[in-house]
Amino acid sequence: MKKVAVIGTQGIPACYGGFESLAQCLTEDNEGVEYTVFCSSKDMPEKLSEYNGAKLKYIPLSANGFQSIPYDICSLCCALAGYDTILILGVSGAIFLPIFRLISSSRVVVNIDGLEHRRDKWGAAAKLFLRFSERLAVYNADCVVADNKGIADYVISQYGITPKTIAYGGDHAIRSITKYKRDKVLDNYGVNYKKFSLSICRIEPENNCHITLKAAAESGERLLFIGNWNRSDYGRALKAQYSAYSNITIADPVYDLDTLYAVRSSAARYIHGHSAGGTNPSLVEAMFFGCQILAYDVVYNRETTANLAQYFTNSTSLTALLAAEPKAMPEIVDYAKNHYTWEHIRTLYKSLF
Repeated sequence: MKKVAVIGTQGIPACYGGFESLAQCLTEDNEGVEYTVFCSSKDMPEKLSEYNGAKLKYIPLSANGFQSIPYDICSLCCALAGYDTILILGVSGAIFLPIFRLISSSRVVVNIDGLEHRRDKWGAAAKLFLRFSERLAVYNADCVVADNKGIADYVISQYGITPKTIAYGGDHAIRSITKYKRDKVLDNYGVNYKKFSLSICRIEPENNCHITLKAAAESGERLLFIGNWNRSDYGRALKAQYSAYSNITIADPVYDLDTLYAVRSSAARYIHGHSAGGTNPSLVEAMFFGCQILAYDVVYNRETTANLAQYFTNSTSLTALLAAEPKAMPEIVDYAKNHYTWEHIRTLYKSLF
């Protein structure tokens, strides 16, 4: 029985983010592996002692923002002994890794996530620190995991190290709900079945929310946009500007999978504006629904969708795509089923452990 510690998430049960979904779905098959997931007591409302057969250990810090650095370091300190493998999700605590490697005999696997130091939300000092943390993570890991070929190519060119490429699963987004419940959700948002476009993301500049909203406003396309609008000045400004448009519904974050299934399975289009990072979980999940996917034209999104989606670079090109009749994309569903099921992802991770 291999003992594996998972570090770098808020914790499980998952209610936020791709790393949390990854940790939860890994623990759903614990044959041959005994998982321990380190969780934030500040972020997790319910303090379970175990979940999916995995042990849960709590750190009294938040897993987000600048607290993520001491949070990950404290988690690593608590995992110095007793584990065969440490799976580190993200590079926040990598500044401690050189010391960890001197003390611990555990194998270290690091999923470096996207290229955090390129995200617009960070200032110059934060970007410099994240770049330094990334370097420490790559050079102190026994195995580096990249979630996208674009990220893998970056690691090879930047550090001369070949990572293991493992994406995310998305089939957990498929649910079974009644037509009554689906229609009730659509009524709540004021949208009609297959008569609207959908976007779901964190409201941050690198996710190009302003482009999506401007294109919807100019084209008249019915848009349901779900996100954390009140988290930043950027989000609050966009919400204030576009709430006046009758064709645009700006909605608060949703973590209930049944509600998300109702809107995803009912949308004619999914608009994905992410420009940074690697394989984005929300895009992978959307691929299982077969609606038309319009994605921002960067290598990560093209790699994720295998060039099967349609792509935009600004509000003008997105407006033009919205002017055409939406079309289903069954070939994207086939690709998702062959590459992005959690069973497949678990098998790849277990081979590392």
